[in-house]
Amino acid sequence: MIKSPFDLAIYGVPPTALDLNVEKIKLLRSLGLIPQIAGGAYGYNAAADILGQTADGRDLNEIWSDFQESLRIQNEARQRLVDLLTFPVTNIIEDVPQFGGGDFEEMSEYGVPKSIRPTGNLLQLGYTFKWYDLAARFTWLFLADASAAQVDAVHQAALDADNRLVFNEIMRTLFRNTNRTANINGQNYNVYAFWNNDGNAPPSYKTSTFPGTHNHYRNSGAANIDSGDLEEMIDDLKSHGYSAENGTTLFFLTNEAQANVIRTFRQGQTNNNSAVARWDFIPANNQPAFIVPTTMAVVGGQVSSTYRGMNVVGSYGPAIIIEESYIPAGYVILLGSGGDANLNNPIGLREHATAALRGLRLVQDKQSDYPLIDSYYVRGFGTGIRQRGAGMVMKISATAYTVPTQYA
Repeated sequence: MIKSPFDLAIYGVPPTALDLNVEKIKLLRSLGLIPQIAGGAYGYNAAADILGQTADGRDLNEIWSDFQESLRIQNEARQRLVDLLTFPVTNIIEDVPQFGGGDFEEMSEYGVPKSIRPTGNLLQLGYTFKWYDLAARFTWLFLADASAAQVDAVHQAALDADNRLVFNEIMRTLFRNTNRTANINGQNYNVYAFWNNDGNAPPSYKTSTFPGTHNHYRNSGAANIDSGDLEEMIDDLKSHGYSAENGTTLFFLTNEAQANVIRTFRQGQTNNNSAVARWDFIPANNQPAFIVPTTMAVVGGQVSSTYRGMNVVGSYGPAIIIEESYIPAGYVILLGSGGDANLNNPIGLREHATAALRGLRLVQDKQSDYPLIDSYYVRGFGTGIRQRGAGMVMKISATAYTVPTQYA
């Protein structure tokens, strides 16, 4: 009777490498020794050292290296919308200037000019910060039969989970209309929303002044969007200094339902709720062909079909219209951005002060020779509004503003 691979060898049937290693593990276990596992008797990956490759021949350590490289690329090229909305922050707290500044005084013969004192334009900002993790565990039996594609599918699922984690937190930060606090080294610091009627008056800009009741979370007052809603939002952000003349691009984020209505706005014509449009909606250069009346022509150029890789359907006045299905129907957001990871972007995305702890990381567990067997994806980050005047959210409704359920 053939009982083991060693018996097979005696009877002229060569054992496989896997069979021999299994017998080796059994022998070591009988002696109370289990390779790679301290204590000798615990852990589902006790036989991990018998396997060095997937069923289709890919070396597991090579796959580990590939995963680390893909994480590096992932951290360098984050989701476009997140980059457009955020500015990277590593400080625990920071004093951030809002738009506005000091005034010159008349020079005297002997006097020393006063220092610029933008105290009313500085906000001490805190940001939330939490650690998140996700385990990727493989038994050696799974890896014995799995192809490299199956192993890679687990990795891709982790990347997708990380994208959703960061993106959803950014969206919750955009829609949240209440301030929060962050406990940092035992002290509580404010984590602000956009201007939200919290008693803090926005800094003056040129001839514009604001009360402490100023609010960037509004309702439209009607069930249908109209041109006046867009114009109200544009005028407000410009009154805070967020405009093209200061290097800021204004863009609306809207669902298809609202974008389809915005497409109908024509200068001087009445639209929903008896509003008369100040500007024409101009389609982007990739939109379906349209006919211009013989007495009129498009003055100026059409906007590009994409902005930082996002789908642009057109423009209304100085703002571009981005159709984004992640925005719930019934809400419109206007934001000012200086570009990818720009200082004047509305949201701070805080990461750890230690560079090695930033981004999504893949951390091996106890077995350095076989890191794929039991590894962890780790992300540490937090958010907070950094430029309180650089965004406004409007609920298209006659009822008061509420946070959409998707991002509550």
